Amino acid sequence: MDNIIIRVATPDDSHYSKIITDEMEASAMARGTGIAKRSPEYIEQKMQEGKAVIAVMPDGTWVGFCYIEAWGHGEFVANSGLIVAPDFRKSGIAKDIKKRIFDLSREKYPTAKIFGLTTGLAVMKINSDLGYEPVTYSELTNDEEFWAGCKSCVNYDILMSKERKNCMCTAMLFDPADHAQPEETKEDFKQHSKVYERFMEVKQSRLLRILKRREGGSGGGMKSLLRLFFNF
Repeated sequence: MDNIIIRVATPDDSHYSKIITDEMEASAMARGTGIAKRSPEYIEQKMQEGKAVIAVMPDGTWVGFCYIEAWGHGEFVANSGLIVAPDFRKSGIAKDIKKRIFDLSREKYPTAKIFGLTTGLAVMKINSDLGYEPVTYSELTNDEEFWAGCKSCVNYDILMSKERKNCMCTAMLFDPADHAQPEETKEDFKQHSKVYERFMEVKQSRLLRILKRREGGSGGGMKSLLRLFFNF
């Protein structure tokens, strides 16, 4: 995969927008997870703004994509929509794309907190390698426009039933003013990956049961690891 080109997307890449959004939706459906849907026009806008990274083969074959969203007047940045074409998955290219979009975010927004929401352990590992740490939703942006973007996600009812304090996704954050070194977060994930995986399974199972019963959020103030990460 050494011949894959990873670069900042430009307006000339707009013809990839439809295949990118189609693959985003197909991938989410295959995993049985939610996703805040994005239109081809939205993807094209990110390309025009220089806030996206694309991976392609020398012959123009599309390989992968990710883009930047800024919230709270640039106080927070999200690296969103990471997607890799099926033929190139499990090749390590997702990690390379994520690293490039992370670096681009630091270039454009050097003081911003960079966060991500994910339902996948693989993305958690990639984020940990970059220095992200698991956090509660309360540490994310309170920008209403960001949360409005979740309305197209199939799990939006869960998010609102938990008063935006929890959902199927796990929140991770990189704070340039106060963060652990990537070596530390990488090692922490390595040591606790099985625990994180189990927590995500328990969390998703619990939230689905809550949604089905239409019950309110659970109480209690115990600062267990489970509550710290997932706000149970």
